[in-house]
Amino acid sequence: MTADAEDRALKARKERERRELYALDVFGVERHSAPGTEGHEERVEVACLSGRAMAMRSSLAPDTVPRFTEAEQPSFVLGARDGEFDPEPTPHDGGHATERPEREKERLSRVPPRLFLSG
Repeated sequence: MTADAEDRALKARKERERRELYALDVFGVERHSAPGTEGHEERVEVACLSGRAMAMRSSLAPDTVPRFTEAEQPSFVLGARDGEFDPEPTPHDGGHATERPEREKERLSRVPPRLFLSG
């Protein structure tokens, strides 16, 4: 098989996986959120799907459910652990940038890895 044919086959497989992933019914799947959050709080909820795929949603927009394939999921989780998606501190309270409170940093560090890597 030529490199071009292999590339087309890989793209076709990834597209098929994505279609299958979004065809899954995620209504009623078990969801997890960070330890210490309450049901009435704004939070991100994560569900492990078939294989090692995962779905996420915001408690503020429960009908919007981005999903990650088995191949995408580790990249996302490792990026989140490394802070790649952390917002930059923004000026407020008189124009001074402040960091996330230590209590929140500590709470986020306790999220069990198995929450994301099980499936």
